[in-house]
Amino acid sequence: MAPDNKISPGNPQNVTDYPNNNTYFLVWNFRQDIDSGQLKSVFQRLCALVINLNNSALDRFPDSRASCVMGIGHDAWLRLELPTPLPAELKNFEPIAGSKHTAVATRGDLHFHIRSDVKSHAYDMASVITDAVKAIAECVVEIQGFRYWDSRSILGFVDGTENPHGAERDYFAVINAQDPAYKGGSYLFVQKYIHDLAQWKALPVAEQEKVIGRSKADDIEMSDDVKPKNSHIALSNVGDDLKVVRDNMPFGNVSTNEMGTYFICYAATFTTVEKMLRNMFIGDPPQNYDRILDFSTAKTGSLFFVPSLDMLDEFSG
Repeated sequence: MAPDNKISPGNPQNVTDYPNNNTYFLVWNFRQDIDSGQLKSVFQRLCALVINLNNSALDRFPDSRASCVMGIGHDAWLRLELPTPLPAELKNFEPIAGSKHTAVATRGDLHFHIRSDVKSHAYDMASVITDAVKAIAECVVEIQGFRYWDSRSILGFVDGTENPHGAERDYFAVINAQDPAYKGGSYLFVQKYIHDLAQWKALPVAEQEKVIGRSKADDIEMSDDVKPKNSHIALSNVGDDLKVVRDNMPFGNVSTNEMGTYFICYAATFTTVEKMLRNMFIGDPPQNYDRILDFSTAKTGSLFFVPSLDMLDEFSG
């Protein structure tokens, strides 16, 4: 490896970058008829390509905040015969069913999270990735996310206010002492939510604010004695010492009114995400589920592991 290469041991992928103006989320599943040799060969090229895309973006478009992050699912890890033992918390996500709503589980072999302030650059990266992977896999999710006003969801409320900042982003998103063999990696969890906007818009703003637990106009959290126990803020935040780095983006099609949020988070421990999901879907206490789920339905749910850049370099052969 050249001495001026940007990769260093334990160096994470761009998991702690801040949300961008244009984003592609791509989930690919390996075809069953692909032989092991071809699968591994294409995967090696993908690992090298992700490294190349990030280095090239940094050199060519330093102000675009462009990046491409690749995550690998549990079954894909095994099929590719990647190192064992696996990352300690990498598994197939299992549904979390509450009394009314369910966090569904869906298959995902590879996940690509592509960001850039320049829309054409994001498109080009997504196109290059697609050209490389389509011979061995089928795309099952393609979402083009966009920044909506001051980082609001389509529901009209600011999304991600509780995100950690500064050095805390690395602390909560990147593995260090938790699993030394996978230092610099991250757990990546994603869900595609579709919103019932007609039902949501029928709620008076004051009632919407009770569902979220914040004011709509100026994003101020309600005090604990006012905030409903089943509000989104009350149940999705599981403690100051248990945080994740979110990079949610709105998406949708106005002609069909299928508008939603792509929930995406990076975490040093997946158990933190599981606790959050159990609070939301089962409730704390049980049946006190997150009221936002009456207006937002999870259509997908997949867990991936994001190797460090130096591990990607090893995988690239």
